[in-house]
Amino acid sequence: MPEVSPDVSLARWTTLGLGGPARRMIAANSVDEIVQSVRSAGDGPALVLAGGSNVVIGDDGFPGVVVLIQSAGWTVTAADDNTVDLVVQAGQNWDDFVAFTVAEGLAGVECLSGVPGSTGATPIQNVGAYGQDVSEVITAVTVLDRLADEVVELSAAECDFAYRGSRFKHNDRWVVLSVAMRLARSPLSTPIRYAELARRLGVEPGDHVPLEQVRAAVLALRRGKGMVLDPEDPDTRSVGSFFMNPVLSASAYQMFLAKADARLSLDPASAGRTAARSEKTSPAPATWPEADGKVKVSAAWLIENAGFRKGYARGGAAISGKHTLALTNRGGRTEDLLELAREVRDGVHARFGVTLRPEPVLINCEL
Repeated sequence: MPEVSPDVSLARWTTLGLGGPARRMIAANSVDEIVQSVRSAGDGPALVLAGGSNVVIGDDGFPGVVVLIQSAGWTVTAADDNTVDLVVQAGQNWDDFVAFTVAEGLAGVECLSGVPGSTGATPIQNVGAYGQDVSEVITAVTVLDRLADEVVELSAAECDFAYRGSRFKHNDRWVVLSVAMRLARSPLSTPIRYAELARRLGVEPGDHVPLEQVRAAVLALRRGKGMVLDPEDPDTRSVGSFFMNPVLSASAYQMFLAKADARLSLDPASAGRTAARSEKTSPAPATWPEADGKVKVSAAWLIENAGFRKGYARGGAAISGKHTLALTNRGGRTEDLLELAREVRDGVHARFGVTLRPEPVLINCEL
């Protein structure tokens, strides 16, 4: 039977170390226990937690049942000379699974090394980093449909994957139970797409690199940004990137460029927000072309050039000293973190007319 505990502090189950109490927590170690535990909530509120790496929980906690998913492991379901199909349990530590794929010569998720949290969270967020998205290898996701009260398998197309999103995000109808993936048999990576990673590896974008080298390079880059969990490093007490890179329409992008050009032509000393001003501004925003003429703009560039430096603090929260996109808990409350997030969001909008949106899921709190 699943282990049931009353009035558990949720802070210990999140990478932020923030969050009030749960009325009741159930630890579930298998698919059957997960389903049983979620059903025990009935029509009442239920929160599913695993790695807790992409969630911000309010200071008042959660008024319903919290199901802590602790299932683990994976199974090879099919294989040929070119590909291997696997089913990974929702509670499986993601980076441990990535380490296995690299060691076994399976390509497709090597650039997602070091991403904290569980495998079950990856389709919800459509986790991506350094040019790879998990949706590129997912073939199906098995979920509990709370509305129909049945376990169903959804194809990748039915998951409605989007940039850092899916049909599962912000929707408590679905509980991810396992994730099916197809990986390529190859000692070399998929084509390197991300310029920063290519530079680190000393190759050109589009090149293929031994899997072990890619994993080592990605982990080194993430550690340099405080994006690999380390209890000794307060910069890792975060949810990783707090804000998503905004995707602008062609017209919105042109309006942004006009504001950005005006911003960069200013003497930094007269740019305002003196106390929080960045020590230097980037010469131009980093951008990536999207479909239909849309353009993705670097949220980190927007934050830095709106005047928020690394290490800028507000109450018990601070921007990471290593990476502008990470907001960290420095011994405060959830509300401290949210106040900092609001200040950054509003400052970017005032400067550039662009609205930043949070990447983590907000539970019993809001911006």
